[in-house]
Amino acid sequence: MTTHNTNAACCTIPPVLSDYTPKGTFKSVGSFNKVYVTGPETSTNAIVCVYDIFGFYPQTQQGADIVASTLKTTVYMPDFFEPDGPFPHDPFPPTTDEGKQALQNFFATTANPPKNVAKLIEFGTLLKTNGAAKVGAYGFCWGGKVTVSAGGENTPFSSVSIIHPAMLSAEDSEKLTIPLAIYPSKDEPKEEFEKIVSILSEKSFASLCDHKYYSTMHHGWAAARGDLKNEENKKEFEDVYTKLVNFFKKTLA
Repeated sequence: MTTHNTNAACCTIPPVLSDYTPKGTFKSVGSFNKVYVTGPETSTNAIVCVYDIFGFYPQTQQGADIVASTLKTTVYMPDFFEPDGPFPHDPFPPTTDEGKQALQNFFATTANPPKNVAKLIEFGTLLKTNGAAKVGAYGFCWGGKVTVSAGGENTPFSSVSIIHPAMLSAEDSEKLTIPLAIYPSKDEPKEEFEKIVSILSEKSFASLCDHKYYSTMHHGWAAARGDLKNEENKKEFEDVYTKLVNFFKKTLA
């Protein structure tokens, strides 16, 4: 087991471990039968994590544990894919026509973005009803699309972040009414990212937004496809979670 922690920031995260056992527990919350819950039993605010298409993974859970312990805030990771289950991790991306069709079918049914945006908004609203003063949300890959799409008019969220987001679209950021932190990898369209940064700079909450383009990282490095035995991946995993916790520290204050 190895650790790596070199970042000096206003919030210092715990060391990132390449061999990790998640600290949270699974509970039934709201309309979800299975939610990974980590951090204090109660906290002033709450944060929701929207996983990628591979569902619950130790790397994604370690990230949630880092956010929860650093901010002393309860983090909830609902099982958006219940009862169907996540998309198979291997092989990815699919190389056969059959595999590509299976991925398309997954996005059209279990992972249908509008359906899951509605679930996320409902869950965020529930957390506020249950007493959370402010609720933030962050998502990866497919979960990034769902998360940013939940940040428009009448959102229950105070801020959102998207990390190596799939289906990146400047149009989504135009509809935002709350701060966004965006952290794409080299596999996302840089031109679209730059359009989003430009749109955010014109928003009334521009000073609360954050962004960084991770030019050496692959899509998935901060979630299920992260290789934390690779020093560069681990360093950037640590970097993005440090940025994420400081973004929430600022926007959920």
